[in-house]
Amino acid sequence: MTAHSTISSPTAHPREHGSPPFSVMPSRGAVPSAPRPVGRPRPPGAASPVSLLVADGTAALLGALTLTGPQLHPPALALLAAFVLLRPHRTRAPLPGVLDELPAICGRTAVAWLALAALTAAYRPEHALSARTLLVGFAVQAAASCALRGIVYTWCRSALLRNPGATLVIGPAATAQRVAAAVLRHPRCGLRPVGIVAEQQDGAGDLPVLTTREEVARAVVQNGVRAALAVDPSVRSQQGPLLSALAEWGCTVWEVDAGSPSYATKDRLAGFSCRLLQRSTTPLASAGKRVFDILVSATLLLLVCPLLLVCAVALRITDGPGVVFRQERIGKDGKPFTLLKFRTHRPLDEHEAATRWSVANEHEMRGICRMLRRTSLDELLQLWNVLRGDMSLVGPRPERPYFVGQFSESYPGYAARHRMRTGITGLAQIHGLRGDTSIEDRFRFDNVYIDNWSLWQDVCILLRTVGTLTRPTGS
Repeated sequence: MTAHSTISSPTAHPREHGSPPFSVMPSRGAVPSAPRPVGRPRPPGAASPVSLLVADGTAALLGALTLTGPQLHPPALALLAAFVLLRPHRTRAPLPGVLDELPAICGRTAVAWLALAALTAAYRPEHALSARTLLVGFAVQAAASCALRGIVYTWCRSALLRNPGATLVIGPAATAQRVAAAVLRHPRCGLRPVGIVAEQQDGAGDLPVLTTREEVARAVVQNGVRAALAVDPSVRSQQGPLLSALAEWGCTVWEVDAGSPSYATKDRLAGFSCRLLQRSTTPLASAGKRVFDILVSATLLLLVCPLLLVCAVALRITDGPGVVFRQERIGKDGKPFTLLKFRTHRPLDEHEAATRWSVANEHEMRGICRMLRRTSLDELLQLWNVLRGDMSLVGPRPERPYFVGQFSESYPGYAARHRMRTGITGLAQIHGLRGDTSIEDRFRFDNVYIDNWSLWQDVCILLRTVGTLTRPTGS
C-alpha cells in the first residue's frame, strides 16, 4: 500500500487514544531457547502417514490380484500405485472413524478402477475389463482399505490410551482449568494436560499455573509436551510469540472454542469445537514453498525485466527522480523488512508515509501512476523481495508497523497472520479484499489460508490472481 490520506480507513476502526506500541515479537531474549523434543511429533491422535500409505498400498495390491493374467499388465499396476500415492495421507486429529472415511474411500477407489477400465479399453481392447471384474476389484480394494485403515486407527487409539500426549492449556486460568478437566475426563482424546499457561496465578484447579516463558520452556522439556490448547480468542493476539515458539519447539497448537458451542468445524475435542491453529514446523513443506518461490520469482523477473525498465523510464520522465518506493513493513514473526514498489505517490514526509491509509485521493495522481496502481504493475518490484526471502509469492499482505499495532489491538487474531511469510498476493486478495476493505475480513481469510496451506493452494491462488489483475481495484 502507498500513503494517501491522513484519516484512518472507516473499515479499520483502530483505537483512537492510548494505544501503546504493539509488537508481534517478544523483546530479544524474552523467549528462552528450548531443546526440541526428540523427533518431530505428529498432531496428538494422528495416524502415521506411512502406516496409512502401507494400508492403502496393500489394499490396492489385493484389488489388482482380482485381475486375470493378461489384464495384470504394468500400466494397470502403475495406475493403482498412482492412486495410492496421490490420495491424501494427512495426519488428522482427532482420529477419524472408518465410517467417516467410507464415502471418500469408495469414491476414490471407483475413480481409479473406472480410469483403469477406460485406459485398458483404449489401448488394449482385447483385454477390456468386464463389469464383473470392475465390481469385484472395486469391492475388494475398498473393503481391504477400510479394514486396514480400521486396524491402524484402532492401534493408534490403544497407543493413545496407554501413553497420552502431554499438553499445555493456554488462556484465562479459570477457563483453562475447566477445559483441562474436561479433557482429562475423556482419555480417548489422547491428551494429558500437565499445566496451565495464564497471565496470573489462580488458586482454583489441580494443575500448576505457568506465568513466565521460562516456566513454559521448562515444562515443555521436562514433560515432553506435544500439544497446546488455546482456549480463548485473545490468546492469539496476546500470546502470539509464545504460540510461535511452541510450534518451533515441535508442539501442535489447537484453538478450542470453550465458550458458546460452534458447529462450523467437524473436529471435536472432549465435546469442544477445535481447529488446528499452528502445525509443528515441517521442514520439507517450508523448503518446498521456498524453492517454489525462488523458481517462479526468478523466472518472472527475467521475463518482466523489459516491462520494469519501461515503467521506470516512464515514471522518471513524467514524475521526476526517485522511481522506487521503499517502505518498512512487518513480515513473518513480526520482523520488519524493506518493501519495494514503483512510486505512485509522493508523501510530504516519512511520518505521512508511515501513517496515511491507502487508496484515497487517487484522482490526484498523474496518469502513469494511476495506471500502474490500477493494474498492480507497481507491485512487480516485490518479486525481488520474494527472491531475497523477505516475502513469498502467496501469503498475507504485509502492513506498516503503525497499522499492525492498531489492528492487533483492535482485532484479536490479527497478529496470528504473521505466522507465515507475507506475500505479493493471497487468499484475501483474490476475494476482493484489497485497498479500503474490511480489515477483519482480511485477517480471517489470511488465517484460513495459513491453517489450510498447501503448495497446490498457492498455485490456485496465483492462477486466480492473474484473472483479478484485470479488475481496476487498486492495491
